[in-house]
Amino acid sequence: MESTQNKTRCPHSKKCGGCQLQNLDYKEQLAHKERTCIRLLGKFCRVEPIIGMENPYHYRNKVQAAFGTTRAGRIISGIYQSSTHNIVAVDSCMTEDEIADRIIVDIRRLLRDFKMTTYNEVTGRGFLRHVLVKRGFQTGEVMVVLVTGTPIFPARNNFTRALLKLHPEITTIIQNVNDRYTSMLLGQNEKTLYGPGYITDILCGLRFRISAKSFYQINPVQTEVLYGKAMEFAELTGKETVIDAYCGIGTIGMVAAKRAGQVLGVEVNRDAVRDARENAKLNRVKNIRFVCADAGDFMVDMANAGEHCDVLFMDPPRAGSDTAFLSCALTLAPRRIVYVSCNPETLARDLNFLTKRGYRAEKIQPVDMFPHTDHVETVVLLSKGEIDSKKVRVEFSLEDMDMSEFQDGATYPQIKEYVLEHTGLKVSNLYISQIKRKCGLEVGKNYNLPKSEDSRQPQCPPEKEKAIREAFKYFGMI
Repeated sequence: MESTQNKTRCPHSKKCGGCQLQNLDYKEQLAHKERTCIRLLGKFCRVEPIIGMENPYHYRNKVQAAFGTTRAGRIISGIYQSSTHNIVAVDSCMTEDEIADRIIVDIRRLLRDFKMTTYNEVTGRGFLRHVLVKRGFQTGEVMVVLVTGTPIFPARNNFTRALLKLHPEITTIIQNVNDRYTSMLLGQNEKTLYGPGYITDILCGLRFRISAKSFYQINPVQTEVLYGKAMEFAELTGKETVIDAYCGIGTIGMVAAKRAGQVLGVEVNRDAVRDARENAKLNRVKNIRFVCADAGDFMVDMANAGEHCDVLFMDPPRAGSDTAFLSCALTLAPRRIVYVSCNPETLARDLNFLTKRGYRAEKIQPVDMFPHTDHVETVVLLSKGEIDSKKVRVEFSLEDMDMSEFQDGATYPQIKEYVLEHTGLKVSNLYISQIKRKCGLEVGKNYNLPKSEDSRQPQCPPEKEKAIREAFKYFGMI
């Protein structure tokens, strides 16, 4: 484990805000994250020492850069300044893949050579909005996605040839068209300009096909550590029926299939399910199938049909799970639940729900997936308590549930985090409650109301209202 002080402090640290812990030496970062996990999760069972990286630099296999033009007419590329849409010009980053960074810098130079423009968010005019680069660390394959504000690509063939001449390691180039005013990076339409339109990489001995829109773990080195712990906790013997909920392109499920009897991967995203099925064929995995469905509904249907599940893997987004899904999991009553979490706060909330209803936390293992940031990944093993040793049918009604843990689909911190992550904007509890009222959503009694009739409150700006409404839609609140 690296014990020296961090490399030279990033010159962009004050403006960027992406690496919140880079002022700490790496050992201190790990200690800080471990303390956070103990504080939030220690009441459930012992928290194991965090597993860090041997080389905690340039670990991100996916790099994205926003493009813009300064008032002086200079084209810049980089990342959005914290809480804004101002671009911080960045040529290299201590956490990003170095090859990807070099490709982005050269694309910026080519734009100038080809007299191409960058997209202007205010006017809605211009050509290049973002560049996304994905690299398979094991295979060396490189994907470049040019996100444009228009489908018209002047000198497309010459530009592609020039880029490939500079970087022959690129194996596919895609044009993705995003002509909407949105905080989302990718649009719906895309065209392959070179190569097969996807790359492959090897993870835990399996080959995965990765498209522009596929979710694939950003730090493959620590992902193998994370999945190794998840499999250890699952204690698979080759006979179990396993469900991989939130399965994405099937990574956890296919690793589990090596040791399980049969695996069912469930995912609502059709594109991800298509990639998962292709990945199963690619690896000739016969004992796994993927279903495009809501995982909660799928588990209830299994329980009603008298089917069982021995092990449930769940790897939800940062917002964590919800009462509907967790209640469905209780209905199916797997013997073990292996919960992979990227947010210890929502993990604590979900563990509280499960441990009050017959499960107990047996093991908790933090893994540092994102050095220099305050994010931490955690694997938890939950087993059924004695009260559940016999098969019990668990039924819930909304009236019986304690919804205080899941305020109207998402907590205020979850909504703030979603807005910040997707738009770079910071929103207050006051603004969230204002938009809740506008949308007809329940707000706690007297929550953020003026102290007197004469009191004046700041009103939520339009751009923040739009971002909050998008968060409400994401969490299924409206």
